[in-house]
Amino acid sequence: MARHTFFSFHHQRDAWRAGQVRNSWVTQDRIDSGFWDAAAWEEVKRRDKATIHKWIDEQMKGTSVTVVLIGAETSTREHVGYEISQSHTLGKGMLGVNIHNIKNEDGLTDKKGANPFSNWSITQNGQKVSLATLYPTYDWVSDNGRANMGAWIEAAAKKAGR
Repeated sequence: MARHTFFSFHHQRDAWRAGQVRNSWVTQDRIDSGFWDAAAWEEVKRRDKATIHKWIDEQMKGTSVTVVLIGAETSTREHVGYEISQSHTLGKGMLGVNIHNIKNEDGLTDKKGANPFSNWSITQNGQKVSLATLYPTYDWVSDNGRANMGAWIEAAAKKAGR
């Protein structure tokens, strides 16, 4: 089954790496949405926070899974945090994919970033639980994301009951 997927990432720093992920599996009978076009994002980010959040919410409509592409600075990005929070609140499937070992347009890799799911927690059965324990993360290179992304997305959707 094709899944509409929202990709969350640090747009300025990781757009090239994110594009490599998207382009590597989009032809494998999967459908994606919410992948930010550079021009659209440049226009939107000039607006106030409420307008940006409304735009993100619109991009998420119709998606069942959010994939957080984790680069060196992703965990510190305000809008990535909003996307994680919204995705959890809306009951979307979620997973993280470390992309630091993907070469950028200059052929360089990057340092591994912190897990952005660690910035969020919920209360379950009276206990504080980190979202990092609820949502899996993978490494694009060492976990063979090119071959496994579809299965990861499908598993996240099923786990969320979608």
